[in-house]
Amino acid sequence: MCGRFVRTSDTQAILREFDADGGGLDIPPSYNIAPSQVVAVIVNDDRKRLLLCRWGFVPHWAKDVSKAAINARAETVAVNRAFSAAFKSHRCLVVADGFYEWRQSPNGKTPVFIRLKSSTTPFGFAGLYSTLTTGEGGVIHTCTIITTQANALIAKIHDRMPVIIHKDNYDLWLGPNADGLSALLIPYPDGEMEAHDVSTMVNSPKNNSPLCLTMGNR
Repeated sequence: MCGRFVRTSDTQAILREFDADGGGLDIPPSYNIAPSQVVAVIVNDDRKRLLLCRWGFVPHWAKDVSKAAINARAETVAVNRAFSAAFKSHRCLVVADGFYEWRQSPNGKTPVFIRLKSSTTPFGFAGLYSTLTTGEGGVIHTCTIITTQANALIAKIHDRMPVIIHKDNYDLWLGPNADGLSALLIPYPDGEMEAHDVSTMVNSPKNNSPLCLTMGNR
């Protein structure tokens, strides 16, 4: 699964990398993003643009908004009732610079930070988004991150990992046609990723500073 991630890039770096319209948004970095928090995603509804979503997907037809899904399984996302409509027409890229997993050991769980070796720019998790109309006439955008089987690097830590869309496939993933997109929902090459232990500060979502990425315990 993917239950915590990092976005260290500033807004301008994000807009450059994804060639998107910012719509006047200015998004600060976040070093310990947790479910239910607001995240930055890239959508393409007539134009490629930055959108803020609450992390925890709720289908547009749902009556109970408390049952939010932070992850969707790649193996079933195209047919799962909760996600199938969004997979066809509401795909997004969840902006990230890395993510956390916890490695189980005899002494407990150790937080691990995982990123791309070419970590100078942000990347996009495969995601889905939904737009809900509130009773007051407003709207709420929610999203989920698609996960797949872990590659060899991540498998030492956890059995699943978020799907990372290669930059060459951003436009394809955000395009209008969903045919064949399941082929993109595969583990990112382990040789292009790296991982290292980080501070136990990450264990609490209340901690949100660059210190979360420091090596070892604090």
